[in-house]
Amino acid sequence: MAEYETIRTAAGSRTAQVDEGLRAHMNKVYGTMSVGMLVTFAVAWAVGTSPQLLSVFRDPVTLSPNILGWIVMFAPLLMVFGFGAAINRLSAAGAQLFFYVFAAVMGLSLSWIFVAFTGFSIAQVFLVTSIAFAGLSLWGYTTKKDISGWGSFLIMGVIGLIVASIINIFLGSPAIMFAISILGVLIFAGLTAYDTQDIKNEYLAHAQHGDSEWLGKSAILGALRLYLDFINMFMFLLQLLGNRE
Repeated sequence: MAEYETIRTAAGSRTAQVDEGLRAHMNKVYGTMSVGMLVTFAVAWAVGTSPQLLSVFRDPVTLSPNILGWIVMFAPLLMVFGFGAAINRLSAAGAQLFFYVFAAVMGLSLSWIFVAFTGFSIAQVFLVTSIAFAGLSLWGYTTKKDISGWGSFLIMGVIGLIVASIINIFLGSPAIMFAISILGVLIFAGLTAYDTQDIKNEYLAHAQHGDSEWLGKSAILGALRLYLDFINMFMFLLQLLGNRE
């Protein structure tokens, strides 16, 4: 009986340690993501509210991108693929620095919204996105339902959105943009819940190994995934709900 109590106490202690570690891990994920968001919007605001800086990337009147603007537009996508390929060769500190540089480049690519949309509508949509993101992420974290099967369908949806968005750059169809925006909101809403649960499950699967370097890089990757979910959901909602200047 005493031996059983000892085993049960030890098991309870391990569970408590894992739970505490998971909370710390998720706090780091959300904290890193939040700093990245601040970097992005600070850069976007600084460039978007300065005609001189914005003109380096776009025509201040038509907002059409120049050569540098096209590079900045597609740079975040290339950096995401590069980050995934280089993560194993980076230290945790290097991965975090890369993430913040990526967030700054993303800010450059989004700077045009401060000219195209009113400041009030940007703030309003940001608030709506924040509330939706928090609810979806909380549900993904707490639900007992296994939603891992969503992953392949959602990734296929993202690929479809990228292809459709690139095509519509040249077509300029408002109807296609409207459909893309609705689908984009739904897809990234699903990804918010899916990614949160997947980040949690990845931690639980590796918590016993005690690999602090892996855990550090895993938190940065998790922050990047949720950051992308938030940014994309925000941009699609802005296209639907934002008031243009």
